Amino acid sequence: MKKTLTILSLTIILVFAIAACAPQAPAEAPVVEEPAVVEEPEVVEEPVVEVEPLTVAIVSPSAINDFAFTQSIYDAMVALQDDLGSDAVEFVYSENMFVVDDAAAAIRDYAVQGYDMVIAHGSQYGSSVQEIAPDFPETSFAWGTTVDTFGEPNIYAYEAASQEGGYVMGVMAALMSESKVVGVIGPINTGDAKLFVDGFVAGVAATDPSITILETWTGSFSDVAAASEAAETQIAAGADVLTGTAQMVVGAIGKAQENGLYWFGTQSDQASFASDTVVASQVYHWEVVLEEVVAMRAEEKLGGQSFVIDLENGGLVMSYNPEIDIPEEVMAAAEAAVQGIIDGTVEIAIRQSE
Repeated sequence: MKKTLTILSLTIILVFAIAACAPQAPAEAPVVEEPAVVEEPEVVEEPVVEVEPLTVAIVSPSAINDFAFTQSIYDAMVALQDDLGSDAVEFVYSENMFVVDDAAAAIRDYAVQGYDMVIAHGSQYGSSVQEIAPDFPETSFAWGTTVDTFGEPNIYAYEAASQEGGYVMGVMAALMSESKVVGVIGPINTGDAKLFVDGFVAGVAATDPSITILETWTGSFSDVAAASEAAETQIAAGADVLTGTAQMVVGAIGKAQENGLYWFGTQSDQASFASDTVVASQVYHWEVVLEEVVAMRAEEKLGGQSFVIDLENGGLVMSYNPEIDIPEEVMAAAEAAVQGIIDGTVEIAIRQSE
């Protein structure tokens, strides 16, 4: 029995020994996934298209720093260039073109040179634009102040509703005058000059019908001496508040300043010329028009459209001089007049031309 158990034990030991010596099955290697190959899209470079700037030439009757009509269009072009960039708009100008024949020659010369748009900034240039524009159908022409495009497809026209600011300042003048006499000095009874004077007269009359209004027309946009003389005459007649329009008014402003009187300005902000005299100015922002013209030209519309700047569209802006102590009731009346004009509750009578 012992012998049998011994043999059995040896057999079991032998079986385990053989099993231990048997080769082990290799372990499976971990599966490593290769990253997916992402194909980069082919980059196609767009051709660089250079956009040519809009080239503009301005012909104006006076200097670009006249504190009036010419400065208003110059300042507008600078504002437009600042807004769009000098690479989008380039402009040149010819100033002091008082002689219409000289202005006409400049207008034609700019068109010959290939400028995209020629601005004839003066109502006296209308007949010149009407004659020249048909000879250059690919050039845009603009002129003002008027709404007449002469039916030409390449003429723009622009005008200022200057009676609006004129009315506001007439209200202020009536309230600030102590002598109850105010003076108005105009150049030629046409365009925005006429509208401004009509508005000022209407504002004074609506506020205080008892006030005497002295009205003088010099017959010239540029005669500074004539404006000075007119101011002296009105001051001698008792006027203690004055206003006027066109580039000639620097002479009249000087007379108001010499006599310690108030002045109300238009077209450009005149407070910087006489900060102790100019109460307020109606400032023209022609860039409101110029921006529309640029947009229309981009759609290949070269003209045939007229524009009007006013208080509502921001083309006319009232600028009150902080150096002048304007009474609260006067400011309140001015602001009420502005709002009334915008919402239509104030109507301004325009006088018939004589």
